[in-house]
Amino acid sequence: MKTTKLIVISTIIFIKSFAFGQTKTILINNVEIFNGKDEKTTIGNVLIVGNLIKTISANPIPTDRSANTTIIDGKGKFLMPGLIDAHVHLTMESIPLQLAMISDIGYVNLVAADAAGKQLMRGFTTGRDMGGAVFSLKKAIDQGIVKGPRIYPSGATISQTGGHGDFGMPTDVPKQIGAPLSYFEKTGMTIIADGADQVLMRTREQLRLGASQIKLMAGGGVASSYDPLDVAQFTEAEIKAAVDAADNWGTYVAVHAYTPKAITAAVQAGVKCIEHAQLMDDATAQLLAQKGIWLSLQPFLDDEDANPQPEGSENRKKQLEMTKGTDNAYTLAKKYKIKTAWGTDCLFDAKLATRQGAQLAKLTRWYTPYEILKMATSTNAQLLALSGPRNPYPEGKLGVIEQGAYADLLLVDGNPIKNIKLVEDPEKNFLIIMKDGVIYKNVVQ
Repeated sequence: MKTTKLIVISTIIFIKSFAFGQTKTILINNVEIFNGKDEKTTIGNVLIVGNLIKTISANPIPTDRSANTTIIDGKGKFLMPGLIDAHVHLTMESIPLQLAMISDIGYVNLVAADAAGKQLMRGFTTGRDMGGAVFSLKKAIDQGIVKGPRIYPSGATISQTGGHGDFGMPTDVPKQIGAPLSYFEKTGMTIIADGADQVLMRTREQLRLGASQIKLMAGGGVASSYDPLDVAQFTEAEIKAAVDAADNWGTYVAVHAYTPKAITAAVQAGVKCIEHAQLMDDATAQLLAQKGIWLSLQPFLDDEDANPQPEGSENRKKQLEMTKGTDNAYTLAKKYKIKTAWGTDCLFDAKLATRQGAQLAKLTRWYTPYEILKMATSTNAQLLALSGPRNPYPEGKLGVIEQGAYADLLLVDGNPIKNIKLVEDPEKNFLIIMKDGVIYKNVVQ
């Protein structure tokens, strides 16, 4: 009898909760709205129901003023979509390379979780992670266990032996066939693959784990120790193996590549996005434009935001050679109207990571503030959409303020279209930070 009574009471409580449970509603009134696409802003009000934008109107929006409704007076401040960084490495952003290589993956994930929370509080509500053991962090963020941006994960970077993702010891060669994987490989930070069959298998593994896109190392890099900057990596057949596997899953391959040779080989193999391309020439830029290939370009300069490399080292020499090409790369991208995304590619330096907004503002060297904001919102969102059915967030649009879009929003004290430097100091200038309809910061007075 007691058991039956308990069941009935529990059932009544469940039914009441289900019947009377209400979706959280937020109404932001009186804001200057940048929709992520148009330079002209509008004054209006935005209604958010759950995690999506329901209504945008210049007229007052009627709403139920219940306890489940939050009404915010925006006081004419600037409302914009949350920022998108198209090239992040959350598990490597804020930890030195040597420490990442020798540390337990649990520690690495804890550092990454802290970095993710800080990235969100800088106003970056979405990041395309271009290599690293990020699947667990993504899951924890999506479940609300830790704070952080939405993550489009690539999983482990895929590299050839001696490539940009080979972080083994100099004494690791000759490698015994069938030898155990390194700890860095086993934990999903990077993986070595030689030959089309191995590339095919490693690509399928990342897709199996939940990759939204695949990251291959197709050319020499700065932070790696065994590959000169000019070398092309992987054969066309190897790259195509990854492209075919990704295409079977409805998504795409992006490659790390600086030089014309590496870029051209990747494009011929069917790659849809080039990361970096600082050393491309006129003919390569024309090829990208003709084929409709995306360029994910970073404002790498020899300045305070340069990833630290020991003076006199080969890595430093490669860095100087690469950064000299940045101005030309942006010039060519604009000349041929290449589809261009923006990202930071912060690696191994927690202090550098705090400069995320400053690196966005640095684009004024080549673009207007409006073009910069559009690139970091709706344009970057278009690149994310290349993942097709592997899109981990299919319910709404990203990078825009429109009906049906995700409620990823920033309220700014000032107008970044007139003063893009406002994004350099998010602690001072971002009054509201919202992701997925959840307010993580609100200091509107």
